[in-house]
Amino acid sequence: MDQKQNKKEIIYAFIDSNNLYQGLLTDLPLRKYKGWRIDFEKFKTYLEKKYHVEKLFLFMGYMKDNEKMYDDLKKLGYTLIFKPTISHTDTKGKTTVKGNVDAELVLQTMIELPNYDKAIIVAGDGDYRCLIEYLDKIEKLKHILIPNQKLYSSLLIPFKKYMIYMNPLRVVVGSKEKK
Repeated sequence: MDQKQNKKEIIYAFIDSNNLYQGLLTDLPLRKYKGWRIDFEKFKTYLEKKYHVEKLFLFMGYMKDNEKMYDDLKKLGYTLIFKPTISHTDTKGKTTVKGNVDAELVLQTMIELPNYDKAIIVAGDGDYRCLIEYLDKIEKLKHILIPNQKLYSSLLIPFKKYMIYMNPLRVVVGSKEKK
């Protein structure tokens, strides 16, 4: 038996927190989908037990008011990667806070490339297609966890064999909190 067969596969998860959160939470009445909240402790446990994930990177826009949540996530074992947020107020006076983490997720996945055997990407965003395509080409893609089976980019369809939809995981990783 060669060494590669004896070697335990090292798996890292790279999670777009906004894509995960919004994908799960968004109600889609026409598609008969009721959004739900994730319990990050249960999600971490699920990834560790089901896929033997050793390191979890959680990418998010930084907001000072969320320090307690960040501390809680760090205590759970997530490695947090932040991007500064930008506030925008539209013509109707509605303020939106944006912290697009796509570039950070791609960059960190590539920085960590020598440290893992397989990656799990948690997002349904087509902006990750080039990363997913590359990881597939070099045989380092384990799975793509799609937050919402009814709401993801068609650019990911060529990688369907890697896709796992999170909709059925509601009972396993869903929060008891009301939406």
